[in-house]
Parts: sequence; C-alpha cells; structure tokens
Amino acid sequence: MKPNLKFVALVLGAVLSALPSFASLAQTISAPKVLRYAIRVAETGFDPAQVTDLYSNTIAQGIFEAPLEWEFMARPARMRLATASAMPEVSSDFKTFTFHIKPGIYFADDAAFGGKKRELVALDYVYAIKRHYDPRWKSGKLYVFEQAKVLGLSEVRNKAIKSKKPFDYDLEVEGLKALSRYSFQVKLAESDPRFVQNFCDGAFTGAMAREVVEKYDDKIMQHPVGTGPWVLSNWKRSSLITLTKNPNYREVLYDEHPPDDRPDLVVIAAKLKGRRLPMLDRVEVSVIEESQPRWLSFLSTEAELVEQVPNEFVNQALPHNHLAHNLAKRGMKMVRYPRADVMVSFFNMEDPVVGGYTPEKIALRRAIGLAVDLDREIHLVRRGQAIAAQSIVGPQTFGYDPKFKSEMSEFSREKSKALLDLYGYADRDGDGWRELPDGSPLKLTYYSQPDLEYRQLAEQWQINMDAIGVKIEFKIAKWPENLKASRAGKLQMWGVGWSASTPDSTNFLVMGYGPHKGQANHARFDLPAYNAIFDQQRVLPDGLQRQAAIEEAKKLLIAYMPYKVHVHRIYTDITQSWVLGYDRNVFIREFWRYLDIDPGLKN
Repeated sequence: MKPNLKFVALVLGAVLSALPSFASLAQTISAPKVLRYAIRVAETGFDPAQVTDLYSNTIAQGIFEAPLEWEFMARPARMRLATASAMPEVSSDFKTFTFHIKPGIYFADDAAFGGKKRELVALDYVYAIKRHYDPRWKSGKLYVFEQAKVLGLSEVRNKAIKSKKPFDYDLEVEGLKALSRYSFQVKLAESDPRFVQNFCDGAFTGAMAREVVEKYDDKIMQHPVGTGPWVLSNWKRSSLITLTKNPNYREVLYDEHPPDDRPDLVVIAAKLKGRRLPMLDRVEVSVIEESQPRWLSFLSTEAELVEQVPNEFVNQALPHNHLAHNLAKRGMKMVRYPRADVMVSFFNMEDPVVGGYTPEKIALRRAIGLAVDLDREIHLVRRGQAIAAQSIVGPQTFGYDPKFKSEMSEFSREKSKALLDLYGYADRDGDGWRELPDGSPLKLTYYSQPDLEYRQLAEQWQINMDAIGVKIEFKIAKWPENLKASRAGKLQMWGVGWSASTPDSTNFLVMGYGPHKGQANHARFDLPAYNAIFDQQRVLPDGLQRQAAIEEAKKLLIAYMPYKVHVHRIYTDITQSWVLGYDRNVFIREFWRYLDIDPGLKN
C-alpha cells in the first residue's frame, strides 16, 4: 500500500510550522546572557587609586583582582584565595604579611602590552599599592595604608610632595617589596591583626600593570585593565557602563557553600556547582538617578534586577516586607538584607558656624541632632527600610552592638530649644530665626543631590529646623561634585552614606580619625583623645578589650557630634524569574560573576 504523499506532506508541514525555525532556534541557543540593571548615582571612573564612591568601586572590583576574596555565600564572612596560591603568611606580631601569587594568570588584552600576553606578577601588586601613595593620584583610600604604617612609603610620598618631583616607584622600601616573581611582602610599623582583610578588595588592592598606567596616564580612569572576570567594553559617562566577559580570565569554577539555614541557596549552589565563571556574557549597568524610571525599567523587563527597591515603591512591591503577590506570580524573587552601612549628616568641624570644640559649638550640633525626627524619616522617606542608628558603627561588623542606645536616636525639640537657649542662640531681632551668641546670623547650608529621595530628606530637614527656629538653605549638585568639594573641606553640611568593605568597625571609626581629614573623615574631626583611642583599638585583637575601646570611641563621637548619624539601611533586591543564583554578601560589590540567566524561563 502506497502512502498518501499529499497527506504526509500536509501533516509534516503542520508539524514544522508549529516548531521554531532552525534560524530562530540557533539564535535562541547562541543569544548572549546579559544582566541589565541600574544604579542611582553616577560613577566617577574606574581607577582603584582614585575612586572612592560605591558604584565606581563596584565596577572596578569586577575588573581588578586582589590576592584574596570573600566567599560569596559564606555567613559569617570568610576569606578564600583569588590570585593567591595560598593564604598569606602572617607573623605572630601581625606586622609582616607575605603573599604568594599563582603563576599563569594573565591581564586582559590591551594595546599597552604590544600584542603579547601579559602575566600577573608580584610587582604588579607592589606597583598598585604604591600608586595610593603617589600624590598625583590623590588617593582617597591612602588612609588605610597610612594608619597601618607601611614602613618607608610615607617617607617616599613626603619626599615627592616636598621636592615637587614625581613619586619614585623604583625605590625599594622595607615595608613593600617583591621577594620573587610571584611573591611580595608588606611590613608594618605596628601590629594590625585585620590588615590582611584589605587584600580581599580588587577595587583597592587589585593588581595593575605599570605599562597600562603609563600609556593612558591621566586617562587611566577610562582605561581599567585587570586580571578579573570582566573588561570594560563601553562607557557612556553617567549613562551606561558595559562589561563583557574577559577572554583571558583563568578557569574558575562555581563552588559556593551557603549556610544550612538557607535551603534556597543550598539548592541553587548545588545546581550551579562546577560551572565556569563568569556564567554571564555581558553586564550592562545604566545610570538612572530618579526612582520611578529605575523601577519601571525593571517592571517592564528592561532590567534583570532592581537593587534596593526604591522607597516610594516599597508599599507596592513589598507589603509588610513580603514580595507582592502579582510579582511573585511572575516568578520574581526577593533578597532582603541589612547593609553594613550608616547614613550620616556631617558638620564641617572647621566651619565657623557649625564647627569647633567649644561648649557652645558642641551644644549647637547636639541641638540640631535632637531636632531630627528619625521616626518620621524612617517611615515617610525610607518607608520603613531602615533602623535608627545609635552610633557610627554599622551592622555586620565587629564592634556593632544592637543593644547599644544613645542620644543619636533621640528626638526632642524641647531639649533642642533648651540647649540653644542656654548657650545664647536666641532670636534677638524678632524675625523668627535664632542668631549666633555674638548676634551674627545663624544659617545652615546643607548640600544635597537632585533625586527624589534627597529632596524628601531635605524637606524633613526644613521641617525639623523650622521647628526650632534655625534657618537652613539647601544647595543641590551632582554626587561627584559634592564629593570633590567635601574632600576639599568646602561643604558646611552634607548627607552621605558610608559602607564597610570588611567586617570590622574600623571602616566606620576612621570617619572621625584626625589624620584622615579629607579622606574618610569628611567632618574633618580632629580630637586627640579620639585619635588615641582609635589607634589603640586598631592594634588590638578582637575581644573584650577591643570592644571596650570601640565603645569609648563611639561615645566620644556622640558627645562631640561631628556626625549626626541617622539610620542603617535595609535593602530588598528583586530579580526576574530567569536570574539564577542571586544573593548578596555586603562585602562583595561585584556579584555578577556568580549569576546565570536561564533563557527558557525568560521566554
């Protein structure tokens, strides 16, 4: 019996028409895996020696590699090897640290290498650290090495400053030198039990090739070249940053060990185990300063994740801090976590109005602090996504005590007015505004940014100061402009966030350390008693004695009030259904390496 060829052709045609074309199937299979999301503040550049802001450091951490890194899913934080071949050798007095680097690691290709593969060597770490000391680059992270007192390097820096000659990179010093092609050593003048933690941050101690810096010179912010998993393939300043997989990145396999009380992470870690990193092909980071378009871009699937649900959409997206039903139905997932941070308003201690250490100046700052209604700020502006801060030390760091309470969270307009009255801040001319004790005008100038959240925070400041008769005005500028002016000591007051890069309170206490004015110390606070207690706690091992010293440091900052601490933030991130492996370790900025995209879930 012969088959009915017409019938067979009709059936075959119907089947084939119901299937995707070979072209579309191939396109689906070969489509690059892309992670898109937006940041809320414009970047400044990508040179570890120059950048200090969170988002620039995030990008830099994906490009540059330190010898060590933090485990992505480990809780509490735990170090592991990155480019190092073994954990560093640390002397018993915590003054000498010897690092050994794996052979066969290569930088991303760049014209500076003349078409040759460039291997990572120990001298690249020595050079990168020395760049923080070079006065030319004005490193905002230099304070970490200076407080650790690396032997000999400050002297080389001071010589360059005094002679007005270039920093001598070729001069070998006792405190920093290459011992061999793959080993280098750092020596400190004083014990520092936690110094090694600084070598987990590629955006700080990441290796740099000298020939790259010399080729691009003052354009090095635009030409980051490292050994990390990503390369900067496109950059539209303050608009779009595109990173692509580094073809030279060595074989690193996914191997994460989440805590047993996170079964969701245990499942995903098992699923991804053994996959080569990074699993994504491209990361696109947009700069969207306003919250509404940033949120809408995520809802319309133009972004794979939203980092920190904007406060004004919290009630819509996270009723009672749970993922909204309509978002859960779309397969979205949320990750909620406390930040190791603190939000502060600083007073410039060198400003003639709000600065100074005399009783009437301290009283003014304390009165301003008492007039700040933190409950209102947390509920109206931050939509409950924060807790009141009691000190400058943030959560998830040694030294943070959740039971510690202080005046920092107290709201009392009565006490505020009484302090102002007692120290002579009175309305002498009857215009409704207080004057300084000498009768001259009392006016606060608070610097801020143009986005909605900062506008709402400014409104709260206006309400709080109006209530106690203190005149306040606001000056608005972009974040990089305010940062530059703040470091130069030109701002009277500014509201900023400060986050820890390691699980230790020194990250926060350094904000009051006198020798680091213009770096971490935006308030330019310089109190000998505080500087002494800071130095004392820094060299102590973790324990009761160090905890007591940290408590004393916190109390001094509360008493003198160079910073009005506001809150510690709680973030909730949401991802699309097709994003696999998302979690947040607050000490790892560059999380993209550990994520994957499932195209099947996307379509």
